Amino acid sequence: MTDLTKAVHGAMEAEFRLLDPMVRSSPQLLADLFHPDYLEFGTSGRRWDRASILATLMARDVPAPRPITTSEMKGVQLAPDVVHLTFDTESGAHRAHRSSLWRLTSGNWLLYFHQGTRAQ
Repeated sequence: MTDLTKAVHGAMEAEFRLLDPMVRSSPQLLADLFHPDYLEFGTSGRRWDRASILATLMARDVPAPRPITTSEMKGVQLAPDVVHLTFDTESGAHRAHRSSLWRLTSGNWLLYFHQGTRAQ
């Protein structure tokens, strides 16, 4: 179920920015989307915090980001400052089911928690 409140729409816009290859290649634009207390359980099974995910995404030896296709995005506002999004992604042969919690912090939607699960 999708509740397209202003909050859900704002979180979806932030999620789409986060998935944009141009944003993913900019340290400042990317950092601006992560909450200071960010936590992720990645599709690899690895646990990430804000510092480790930013360092990995900005590493010089990381291949240029590929376009990421999203589908089935749905959202619900859990509290005035919290939105939960679920969606699927595909990038090359890599497919995943995803779940993100976004928090409104100082007027901006910041990614607070994310989990990705590999999909067939």
